[in-house]
Amino acid sequence: MAVRQTDSDSALPADEALTDLYAMHWAGLVRLGALLLRDRNRAEEVVQDAFVAAYPRLARLRQEGTALAYLRRSVVNGCRSGFRHHAVEARYLASQAGSADALGRLTGESAETAVLRHDDDEAVLDAVHRLPQRQREVVVLRYYADLSERQIADALDISPGSVKAHAHRALTTLRDSLEGAP
Repeated sequence: MAVRQTDSDSALPADEALTDLYAMHWAGLVRLGALLLRDRNRAEEVVQDAFVAAYPRLARLRQEGTALAYLRRSVVNGCRSGFRHHAVEARYLASQAGSADALGRLTGESAETAVLRHDDDEAVLDAVHRLPQRQREVVVLRYYADLSERQIADALDISPGSVKAHAHRALTTLRDSLEGAP
């Protein structure tokens, strides 16, 4: 008697492949997203969405050997969407800031925030966060994820020459910003 293969059985290799990808790259992708967003919780959501989106495409991605590149690009794009959403929230909060019951209204800076503001690591992260989006992405992918110019170009869908230009501008801006900091 032959055993009939069910739909769930045929999905098993894709499930195992996704599980392996998840185990190998989850933490690194979350760190990448956290550096781009400066919010680990939002970064985890972005990475979860990237893995969910990769699942139906996994067979093709594995054949082409581009699964990790696809996940990186998905994370970067998800972070971009997160920034757009954050900008909308910030504009709304700014428009409501004058009201006494405004969401998130603070009367002053906390002691913890004041101490962190003077921390060298925080100063670097602040300076990176102030970079234009594309420059920030290039710096994080280059110096955190340790990707080559070609890999960064693939992840961001730009030319390697653009990667070099964005990196040069970003490093110049960071150097000027950090040398002028107290």
